[in-house]
Amino acid sequence: MPTIEQEYIETRPKSRALYERAVRNMPSGVAHDGRVFSPFPFYVERADSARKWDVDGHIYLDCWSGHGALILGHNHPAIVAAITEQAKRGLHYSACHELEVRWAELIRSCVPGAEKVRFTMTGTETTALAVRVARVATGRSKVVKFEGHFHGVHDGLVAAVKDPFEIPMSAGVPKATLASTLVARHNDLALVTELLSDPEVAAVILEPAGGRSMTVPTNPAFLRALRELTRERGVVLIFDEVVTGLRMAPGGAQEYFGVTADLTCLAKAVAGGLPGAALVGRTDLMDTIAFAGDPKRDRTHRVADQGTYSAAPIVAAAGVAALEILKTGEVQRELNRKGDRLRAGMNQVLKTRGILGVVYGASSIFRIHLGADAHALGLEDWTFDAARLDRGMGPLGAKLHLAMLLNGVDYNRGSANGWLNAAMTDADIDQMVDAFDRSLDRLRRENTLP
Repeated sequence: MPTIEQEYIETRPKSRALYERAVRNMPSGVAHDGRVFSPFPFYVERADSARKWDVDGHIYLDCWSGHGALILGHNHPAIVAAITEQAKRGLHYSACHELEVRWAELIRSCVPGAEKVRFTMTGTETTALAVRVARVATGRSKVVKFEGHFHGVHDGLVAAVKDPFEIPMSAGVPKATLASTLVARHNDLALVTELLSDPEVAAVILEPAGGRSMTVPTNPAFLRALRELTRERGVVLIFDEVVTGLRMAPGGAQEYFGVTADLTCLAKAVAGGLPGAALVGRTDLMDTIAFAGDPKRDRTHRVADQGTYSAAPIVAAAGVAALEILKTGEVQRELNRKGDRLRAGMNQVLKTRGILGVVYGASSIFRIHLGADAHALGLEDWTFDAARLDRGMGPLGAKLHLAMLLNGVDYNRGSANGWLNAAMTDADIDQMVDAFDRSLDRLRRENTLP
């Protein structure tokens, strides 16, 4: 019998050929770091509902869900109709339009603390804008971020994203730039308090539900304490809800945990699967972007922001269509139920097979860790080591990912996590649990499990 890797290679000749073409034309042959994996990535031909088809005819339940953006699944009829209709009217006006106003109104009606909205294109742009707003509003320069939290790839916040945390996520960033970023440990209020004693701290930024899509979870009690601490110190609290916004609830993690930030960064689900994002927050902070009509102030004390495709009509059309559905919370409640069901089913597989491991997360997000259970990892009492969680399963994770692909399930190989979407049924959840069971059996037969 071929190994997992051999079977993957033998059954995907068209993907292999495309990859060989890609590496001649693109760095590492991909358009996104997260799509690099050995022996080569598969290539998708089409997608619909909860599934995607590769060029070799294999079908996958899609737990990537557009990196979390496709909360309603592929080709939702309302979104497709909105995009199609708007395409007939024009893709880009270089002017204001009614759709952007309606989109902003819908966001404000859903997201706590969203008094004003500024549209951007990506999560990276949005977190960069949030930091700049906080600096102008406070007159301070430094930012506190947390180990393992990902806020895009702009220079100031590539510090301490991946273990080992002392090495920036990317080369090419000046040390002087990184010096303005102070790094805190996850759930460590004492260290945050110490860092905030620096009078130059303008903001604290974090993924409220946990670093890198809950790979490193946040203690809700810590989140509440952090809100009070930043308010007392006059420091701007920024929630990066690029992943969790509109997913955990219509109001995102803020509604889910009952904690409201000063500024919130949204992307992914907010634009219905198209490239779109938004910074929202308190009026006094957001108005640092507004023109005041005073030439000197507007030139020296205003946050400049321009984006060619910000709130482009076709993106706004998709965003409005999505939010009209998501605003009621029904989709999120059902997804959260399925998320609980999936995690429980996968954990039961581990228990039945006597395999040390845990599937954890919250809402409709899951993360797999083999080799240690929840107690040993410190997940039950919030005593976990962020670096250990961030490292994940090592080479075992790559093997599991290939096995799951062979069994028809795709997820984020880099962090062994995934996002459910509303097109998935209970039968699909059962299929994922069964695929996990069969994948573990395959790993055991290859003597790969610890």
